[in-house]
Amino acid sequence: MSQTKPFSFTDRRRPRIVWRGSRLSLLFIVLVSSLASPAALGSAQLSAPTGYEVKTAFLFNFAKFIDWPPSSFTGPQSPFTICVLGQDPFGNVLDDTLLGKIIGARPLVIRHLTDKVEARHCQMVFVSTSEREHLTEIFASFQGANVLLVGETDGFAESGGTIEFTSEDNHVRFTINLDAVDRSGLKFSSKLLALAKIVHDERHSKRG
Repeated sequence: MSQTKPFSFTDRRRPRIVWRGSRLSLLFIVLVSSLASPAALGSAQLSAPTGYEVKTAFLFNFAKFIDWPPSSFTGPQSPFTICVLGQDPFGNVLDDTLLGKIIGARPLVIRHLTDKVEARHCQMVFVSTSEREHLTEIFASFQGANVLLVGETDGFAESGGTIEFTSEDNHVRFTINLDAVDRSGLKFSSKLLALAKIVHDERHSKRG
């Protein structure tokens, strides 16, 4: 039985695909198909994925191209947890798409939270735009935690978040804040960094 080829950053052609018009859509299809079952793959090829399907695929692949230290987990049998902090914009997409997926040897679990302190126990936290007024408090609460903070609020990365989803020409792209990466203690693949727009903390940029 043939298997769906997973998305890989090692394909030298793909960094050129990411930022160019219709070729960007091809990357999205590859991302989504890396998560789709064989039965669902046919329909995924017939229609363009929605924005949150693409973001779900990116979240899954972020997890695979970042080194997570043992201190990220409470124990060797702990699951890999993606949490949504605040109002969930994904609907059923995140839960349905990632159900049964594995990161390394760990089962992937989705949690929906309103408590930022509880979210420190997650490996990846998607901070909803509903929390835009509390970003400073949220970022401060994750000091010293090996947690990837992802959001889509305008200015999320430069404000101190790790990865910000952005939109350009109706396509989902992402920005990485290297200062936030350093604070998280996570090690990002150079290939992942090559696909992103790179920024620093806003206060750091102003000093420069």
